[in-house]
Amino acid sequence: MQPSAAANRMPRADSLTGLRWWAAFGVFAFHMEVFAPLPISTVLQFGNFGVTFFFVLSGFVLTWSWSPATGARTFWWRRFARIYPPHLVALLIALPVFYAVAPDPAQWWVKPLGPVVLLSVVLLQGWSRDPAILFSGNPAAWTLTCEAFFYAMHPFLQRALNPFRVRGALVAATGVVGLALAYRVATVASPGSWWAAGMPWPVVRITEFALGMCLAWAVRQGWRPRLPPWVGYLLAALFLTWLSATVLLGPVPGPLSSYAIGSANELATVVCAVLIVLVASRDLRGGRSLLRSRPLVVLGEWSYSFYLVHATVVYALLTWFGPSAPSWRNLLWYLLAFVIGLVAAAALHLAVERPAERRMRRWWDVRRSRRAGVAAEVLPDDATTSPGAGSALGGAPDAGRMPSSAFMDRSEGGPERSS
Repeated sequence: MQPSAAANRMPRADSLTGLRWWAAFGVFAFHMEVFAPLPISTVLQFGNFGVTFFFVLSGFVLTWSWSPATGARTFWWRRFARIYPPHLVALLIALPVFYAVAPDPAQWWVKPLGPVVLLSVVLLQGWSRDPAILFSGNPAAWTLTCEAFFYAMHPFLQRALNPFRVRGALVAATGVVGLALAYRVATVASPGSWWAAGMPWPVVRITEFALGMCLAWAVRQGWRPRLPPWVGYLLAALFLTWLSATVLLGPVPGPLSSYAIGSANELATVVCAVLIVLVASRDLRGGRSLLRSRPLVVLGEWSYSFYLVHATVVYALLTWFGPSAPSWRNLLWYLLAFVIGLVAAAALHLAVERPAERRMRRWWDVRRSRRAGVAAEVLPDDATTSPGAGSALGGAPDAGRMPSSAFMDRSEGGPERSS
């Protein structure tokens, strides 16, 4: 691959930021079912696929704006600066809701305060399949364990992708989907096996992240699917209709149906990937999009903070008012929880997430500049102007900015802003 192809910066794709908001809202609706269920619970129970969307989007946007000028350590620090400060604050807010010295047995979501909480401080809780550990601290934050693992692996996976052109990237994407489906078929066939019951979620879910990476690389290499985004929306609607019908009517008898239902998350991964690619491709062509409207982009920018606080809000209301019976009147509870969650998310984003990331990035950049200056002083004059030094230390001054995770980032030279 020619260096110029790797160094190309992709334009913003704000539609992905707006789309990310709807994924966050789906997760919110999923958790509202424990407090104020609606008569359409059959559909809302699949809001957890918003997490699948986040994982695919995370891989897509990080590779979309990847730059060879950004080293692995800089990338990791920027990811840490992006996700950790708001996570820590959200964890402190969540503790009084989910922990007590002597919890009421009737409040199954409240756990006794103990050292297991420390695992969530360092984002290790997601490596356990035990629900008491997996959902310790802020229950929504188990996904950050997965994201941290994905970030750790991204530089190495990206290096493996670099030699591929469009066809190679698409073949790699097909292989990732095949691997994910093979794992799921194996777990359905042997539900009691160690790989079904004990495989940590970060390892299981990395195929979602890797699929996003492969497809983003194919787009960067020139792949431009001509299908309009409504095809992706239709595919998502048909997929959810099929799942809902299966829940209401029962699956069609036979092993093939069992494997299909068991592979629902893998099928959702493909649906999310198709939708992301079609929406991003439409932005590249310059087509119009409601997802790029300012309100949706702002909500998308707040979506990571909203994701971090929404479960705390929902379970706090559950603690204070108790569960409600399914009813359309529960839309009032939806409105209350949504407004409280959105206000809390805006505060967390504006007071913690954005300023903390900016300061931590600035500190790292100053530190790198000082080290680079010291190195330049001891190198021969011609060494600092050689092609190798230029590509290592800078090239395009902004090339190191890359978008964040799935849940999560604002745009700055890519679909979402980040590192």
